Amino acid sequence: MLALVAALTVIFTGDPRQLGWIALLTVAALPAFVARDHPVWAPAGRFAEVIVTGLAAGSVAAAADSVAAGFGAEAVLPYLAVPLLTAALRRRATEGAALLGVAAVALVVGGALAGPRTVLASAGYLAAGGQWLVLGAIVTFAAEAMRQFLQPAEPTPQPYAEATRLLTQLRSVARSLPGATLDPGGISEHLLEELRAVSPGDRAAVLSASGGGRLVVLAQTGAERVDWETTLDADSAIADAWATQQPHVASRSQARTHPGGEVSSLVIPLVAGVRTIGLVILETDAAGAYPPAVVQSVTEVTGPAALRLEAALLFDDVRSLATNEERQRLAREIHDGVAQELVMVGYGIDNAQATLPEGADETAEELRTLRGEVTRVITELRLSLFELRSEVDRNGGLAAAIAEYARTLGTSAGLRVHFTFDESTARLPAATEAELLRIAQEAITNARKHAGASNLWVTCTVDPPYAEIEVSDDGKGFADNRPDGRYGLTIMAERAERIRGRLKITPRHPSGTTVAVVLGTPPRRDSVRDSVSAPEGE
Repeated sequence: MLALVAALTVIFTGDPRQLGWIALLTVAALPAFVARDHPVWAPAGRFAEVIVTGLAAGSVAAAADSVAAGFGAEAVLPYLAVPLLTAALRRRATEGAALLGVAAVALVVGGALAGPRTVLASAGYLAAGGQWLVLGAIVTFAAEAMRQFLQPAEPTPQPYAEATRLLTQLRSVARSLPGATLDPGGISEHLLEELRAVSPGDRAAVLSASGGGRLVVLAQTGAERVDWETTLDADSAIADAWATQQPHVASRSQARTHPGGEVSSLVIPLVAGVRTIGLVILETDAAGAYPPAVVQSVTEVTGPAALRLEAALLFDDVRSLATNEERQRLAREIHDGVAQELVMVGYGIDNAQATLPEGADETAEELRTLRGEVTRVITELRLSLFELRSEVDRNGGLAAAIAEYARTLGTSAGLRVHFTFDESTARLPAATEAELLRIAQEAITNARKHAGASNLWVTCTVDPPYAEIEVSDDGKGFADNRPDGRYGLTIMAERAERIRGRLKITPRHPSGTTVAVVLGTPPRRDSVRDSVSAPEGE
């Protein structure tokens, strides 16, 4: 650009002395060119370029006698694009606007110094100056669009290819973790053990969000069971810590059932990036137990733990999504495949029965037996589809899902189903509820298929982090050693172990079997599970 304006200046004026302005413009451009990233020298150089260009425009316009009055400024004014475009491409919109203002003032001053009557009064000078100011404004405010246009487009990754890459990385990372675990409950229990060494207390818990403005208890310790406050819209240190992402110390318990007395509570938010993923609650039955030094020590432990817990929760979500999607896929394939084919087989048997000649009683009886067996298999498939599609509704809860399943299977098998539910408003983690539902489904299915029972008792007690599901029947127990029934028991045991629960299988008096899965420590009150062992009729 310097070479261009130098050539135009000589052509328009024919006076080599006007090249002094080009030399001065070269000196003014040096700071912005040499120190282009300096916060002071680079902008100062661009302002110097604009000022020199404006002053030179008036002098060159006056010296260009061979060009129409004032239009000689066109020889120098194209250089205005250099500082304005540079500022725009560096995303300095405010600086660009200031450069335009300085350029306008410099043009007026340059015209006045060159002779106000001959230059400023000429329409050509005003037109040339206005034209380049307008072009400079366009450059300044349209450069962002230009920059995006010139920037090469990033290739859009294919969704499945990207998912494969991320899952491969996740598998590698999971194998390298201590204990190779991504279990939120296990990580939470380990965190409480670390905190016990830093700040001993009487009660502690790790909570995470479950949706709907509520929290779920991932792990807790304490001399006795604690009913923590799990509502985020309540007036509590828990809600304040979640909203502000800052530790909160309170002089009252964060449990809804605490008897009172002197208490110190400390609530530490677990923050990963800008998102709160959980809370740690520490309590002790003493006043002033959490001074700033203790709070600092606790936050030094919970800080790194937040990232570990977030990874575990995200992995849990991915695993749940993948499991649910696979269950739905299997349900669709069974419904559209083997179930439809069995129905057609049933229709074929019906047609064969209808066309039998008279006297073929033995064949008719065999066809009726075969038709009954096909009907039984179709019924089993429909119940399997119902089991695959059953999920815990986040609004209905675990007890409602178990009740719906037990009622459906009980109706199909002619069982009388007796329900006993005691469910808290607090919720278990979604993955834990899903596993408990599958265990209950397997126990109910075993009772329906193998026990030969007339009655089914289903008890569901949920008071997070404690839960107990019991399924009892009055059938023949485990006298038959059916392989498929034993395989179902193995699956239940594996599911219980996955959520750190305990599976118990005991005979029921006077007949039948009781299958129970227990999670956590029971509350200090009589358990409703005793009702399932009551004499029949009570």
